[in-house]
Amino acid sequence: MLTEAVAGGALLAAGTLAYAVRGPSSALLGPSIHRGPRDRPAIALTFDDGPSESTPDLLEVLDRYRVPATFFQCGANVRRLPRLARQIAGAGHEIGNHTDSHPMLQFHSPAYIRDELARAQQAIEDTTGVVPALFRAPYGVRWFGLREAQQELHLLGVMWTIIGRDWKEPADCIAGTVLRGAAKGAIVCLHDGRILQTAPDIRATVEAVRRILPILLEKGYQFQTVSQLLCPTI
Repeated sequence: MLTEAVAGGALLAAGTLAYAVRGPSSALLGPSIHRGPRDRPAIALTFDDGPSESTPDLLEVLDRYRVPATFFQCGANVRRLPRLARQIAGAGHEIGNHTDSHPMLQFHSPAYIRDELARAQQAIEDTTGVVPALFRAPYGVRWFGLREAQQELHLLGVMWTIIGRDWKEPADCIAGTVLRGAAKGAIVCLHDGRILQTAPDIRATVEAVRRILPILLEKGYQFQTVSQLLCPTI
C-alpha cells in the first residue's frame, strides 16, 4: 500500500509539473492568461518568432482588412531587422517579448531566463520605442524563475486558446483549426517567423490568414490586440 501511495504521489507531482510547464491555462510558474473575456465577439491574432524577412507579406494581408495583431518578437530578430520591427509598431500592431534567442526555458537557471527576457525587452525598446507589457514563452514552455523575471520586467504571460501549428501544416489545415476554434475572447497563436531563420517560408500562414479574416469578419467578430482584448477601453 505504501508503495502504491508513493507511486501515486509521484504521478500526481509529475502531472502537476507538466501542467505548470505546458498547460495553456496554467499560471503556476508566472502570471499568465490564455484567453480574453467571453462577453464580446472579439478575437486576438498573435504571431510568434518574428520579425522575419517574410513578415511584410503578412502585414499586407492584415492591412488590407484593417486588422491589428500582437507580434511576439525575438530580440535577435529585432536587432537583425530593426526597420521592419519599427514598421510593425508604426502600423499599430502590438509588440510582445518572445525572449532574445528563442530557447526552450525548461531546465535553465533563473538568471538565464531573466537574461533572455531582459535582452529581448531592451532590444525591442531600443529599436521601436515600445516597452513590451506581454510575454510569450518559446514553445509555450515555462520554468522556475520565470515568475520573478516577469515581475521584474512587468510582463504578463500570454498563452493561447487556439494554436494553428502553422510551422508544419498546410494553409487549409491551419485555417480549419482556427475557424473551428473561433469563439469570443479567443487568442490565436500563429507565426511570422521560424525561430531565428533568415527569410523563412511562411506562405502557408499568410494564405491561412487571408482565408480566415473575411470569414470571421463576416460572422461579426472584431479583431483586437491582446491588450485591447483584455482591456477594451484601450
